[in-house]
Amino acid sequence: MASNRHLGRIIALQTLYEQDFRRASQDVSFDLDDVLRRNIARYEAMVDDKAFIEVLVRGVTKKEKELDEELQPIAPEWPIDQIARMDRVILRMGLYELRYGKDAPPKVVINEAVELAKAFGSENSSKFINGVLGTALRKIEGIDVKPGEAKEDKVASAVKEDKTEAPKVTSKKVPSAKPKAAEKQA
Repeated sequence: MASNRHLGRIIALQTLYEQDFRRASQDVSFDLDDVLRRNIARYEAMVDDKAFIEVLVRGVTKKEKELDEELQPIAPEWPIDQIARMDRVILRMGLYELRYGKDAPPKVVINEAVELAKAFGSENSSKFINGVLGTALRKIEGIDVKPGEAKEDKVASAVKEDKTEAPKVTSKKVPSAKPKAAEKQA
């Protein structure tokens, strides 16, 4: 079921991305139900939990304004309409699942959002998504969060790495298995 949920999130992402794009293009012919049906039908043989996709798409659509209002102070240097469309949709989906989803643990939700960002976003999207959603999770859990803290969010990194602290990077030179004199002879 886990990989099925991953595919479900991809279908939801496609649907919500198209909705965001067509709205921005002022496409009055857009019909969310038609697009959702079409996208689910494409993967019908591989998708068992169609209800999950429908709940996610309709929930994000219904709560979009609230989600954007919650996301904005977390990344104040990025007005919501200036965030890349793909990142914006992934953030909305992730925050919706963190806030209203009961099926997946928060670490899974953030990891799934990061994986979507790696697959469909730009080079730095996954780090941005990880930081913003990690900060959102801290806020949801009642941990003090300062505006703009997402870019340095150690909790988000820990969630991604499944550790309690952010990983520390150290550089150690690994000695060669052969002594230098033996290398010259070989």
